[in-house]
This record gives sequence, C-alpha cells and structure tokens, in this order.
Amino acid sequence: MLHDARMDDAVQGFLATLDDGHRAMFEHVDALVREDFPEATLTLAYRMPTYRVGRRRLHVGVWAHGVSLYGWDKDHAAGVLDRHPHLRTSTGTVRLRPADLDTVAEDDLRLLIAAALRQR
Repeated sequence: MLHDARMDDAVQGFLATLDDGHRAMFEHVDALVREDFPEATLTLAYRMPTYRVGRRRLHVGVWAHGVSLYGWDKDHAAGVLDRHPHLRTSTGTVRLRPADLDTVAEDDLRLLIAAALRQR
C-alpha cells in the first residue's frame, strides 16, 4: 500500500477500501504524479483523492469503470484528447478504463496530469 508524508490519513483509509484492480490503476496514476510533481500533496476533496501543487488540483475519482481525472486544463490537454477522444466524457472528465492503461502512452497520461498541476 502507498504511504508517505505527503498523503493524509483520510486518503490511506480510502485506498484501503479499494479492490486490487482499482488500487493498481490508482497507483499507476499516483506513480506518474509523484515522478513529475514530487512536491504534490495528496488529500481527500469531494470524497476523491486530490493532488495539490500550489493552487492547482488534480482530482482522481475511482469508480466502477476505473479512474476519472478532473481538474485538467482543456487547452493544455487538447493534443492528448485529439489522439484519444474516447477518454473524454460529455462532461469533460477524462475516464480511464483498465484497457486504456495498455493503449494510452504514459507520455499522454503525463500531459493530462501536467494540464492539471503545472503552474501557469
């Protein structure tokens, strides 16, 4: 199980409720965030794990289908969504299913993460 000083107890409790498949998807996203934004803190907001870098936020919802990313800047994620239009829902959420982690390049996932957390 993940744990470090940048993750609060509420997130630890949330992660403990996930099944192995959902936890693996979350941990994949978490590893990319931690590599690219080591200063990010992780708390719960709106009952979702939320990474914070300064004033920027990335919410990671864990749902039956997989994980959803909220808070990314559409102008900075446009190229990724042009390459993978199936990831975007009608509400502007990025929805990742388990199979998407096999077909979407890590560089594209990093761009989506950066679209949320990079300071402008």
